[in-house]
Amino acid sequence: MAKKKPDQVVFDEEEEKYNASLLPYASNTGAPKITPTDVTSWKNNNVQKVNHQIKTKYDALKKEYEALMEQYEYNNLIYNATYNFEPIVGETYHLYEHEKKGIFLSLIAPNECNFNFKGSFRLNEDKMWVKID
Repeated sequence: MAKKKPDQVVFDEEEEKYNASLLPYASNTGAPKITPTDVTSWKNNNVQKVNHQIKTKYDALKKEYEALMEQYEYNNLIYNATYNFEPIVGETYHLYEHEKKGIFLSLIAPNECNFNFKGSFRLNEDKMWVKID
């Protein structure tokens, strides 16, 4: 049985040779102490930066989603409204609510009638109604 080398001697038992010169760190007892770098402040700063970036992007997406849902609701409302004409792309139309007739689309401007005005809309080339108020 081979005699165990002292702890301060760097000996590779598998290859049976001394390998202190091959190590990427100092291995003798007079070598400087190896202390890991404290990266806590670096992590905390970068976590805050990343969280800010993610929150900013989330807020932008949320705002875009809310605008898209509002546009969906208006389009749904207009396409389910009553009107007796074929809307022309690029023209402005007005949405009203009447107690008896319900919701209807009209060419008449809000200052020319006394119905409950819901908004003015323009039909774009994609056949999507865009609020212009």
